[in-house]
Amino acid sequence: MDLLKLVALDPEDLTVISMHLQDAVVRVGDIAYLPKERCFAIVARRFDWESRSDTPPQRRLTGMHFQQVKGVRVRGIDQTNKDAVLNLLAISFEETNAPSGTATLIFAEGGAIQVDVDCIEMQMKDLGPVWAAENRPTHDETPAAGPV
Repeated sequence: MDLLKLVALDPEDLTVISMHLQDAVVRVGDIAYLPKERCFAIVARRFDWESRSDTPPQRRLTGMHFQQVKGVRVRGIDQTNKDAVLNLLAISFEETNAPSGTATLIFAEGGAIQVDVDCIEMQMKDLGPVWAAENRPTHDETPAAGPV
């Protein structure tokens, strides 16, 4: 499969990217907020949901970043443990004063990162390496976590 490259400029676009990043694993050390550049970036190992179900599951190295970032808040994540691994469940967006708002990256076990943006300007791009995944992720039918 070709490398996937997506851009989000509105909440609907962000929902599509969120679906592709569902179950991505992220090392805490691969998360960066660059306030002078107004950028928030992550390198993740995303589960390749678009691969056929009759083939072995695989993961892909993927980069994503938000531009026009005003601030970032973190809850439930030990930022000092750079080797800790997080499981990204979803990315949501709440508009505050159009077009600005807050994108929330929701992780398993209650962790979350809120990214305040002037507007949605986000990109996701596969970086190349692909490898076999240990298994296909499954989800309990439990309610989503509340606001950060």
